[in-house]
Amino acid sequence: MPTLSVCIEAFWGKDPLEQRIRKTASLGFKAFEFWGWRGKDLDAIRKAKEETGLQLATFCMESEKPLVDPTGGDALIAGLKESISVAKSLGCDCLLLTTGNARADERFEVTWRTAVRHLKRMAPILEEQGVTLVIEPLNPIVDHIGYWLTRMSDAADLCREVNSPQVKILMDFYHQQITEGNLIANLRQYAPLIGHFHCGGVPGRHELTGCEIDYRSVFKAIDETGYRRYAGLEFWPTGDTEQALRQALDLAGA
Repeated sequence: MPTLSVCIEAFWGKDPLEQRIRKTASLGFKAFEFWGWRGKDLDAIRKAKEETGLQLATFCMESEKPLVDPTGGDALIAGLKESISVAKSLGCDCLLLTTGNARADERFEVTWRTAVRHLKRMAPILEEQGVTLVIEPLNPIVDHIGYWLTRMSDAADLCREVNSPQVKILMDFYHQQITEGNLIANLRQYAPLIGHFHCGGVPGRHELTGCEIDYRSVFKAIDETGYRRYAGLEFWPTGDTEQALRQALDLAGA
């Protein structure tokens, strides 16, 4: 069974991040995650992590240029090295990367070569440092119009071409339900290439209950693949936060 990780960006929005970490622990969770690290009080996050004993599942790699930018190679390497240093200081071994939007008047295949070239430069660094980079497809219909990488099959082919054990997919069930559905079949097909999950209800990215995704079946399918890392809860409750998070624990059988 995966370990559920609370994305603290999505919950208790008025509280300092370190207080959100402590609330996560008080509900019985064992892990948390967040988005970008720049501008955050990393010392306070580290202290709360150590005091609660929680694991940091993942956070976003920061770079001045996106993966799809053909001139972005050096910026991506610099951003990767800096983000790995932060990850090491926080006891985290997984970084999240989004690709950026499709480039105007550029064919998908041309951008593909750019992404592969950059990732192949990044892979040896990831392997040397023992850090996994998870690439996230997003939906281009509701939340990320114009985003470049949207389908699980394309994300899988990208990982296969880079051919590194440290470059994997972040499968976000909310985004993939909107983009293409077929969640459990895709989960099973691409399981060896998946390094992290995100969970949120459709429509609206709210609670995991009462939505069009059967998360009890999804968690069961994850478990059947033998996946034992993290599944992040990244949704915005419409009701009581603690109740929504406890419902997620129940759905996962945790």
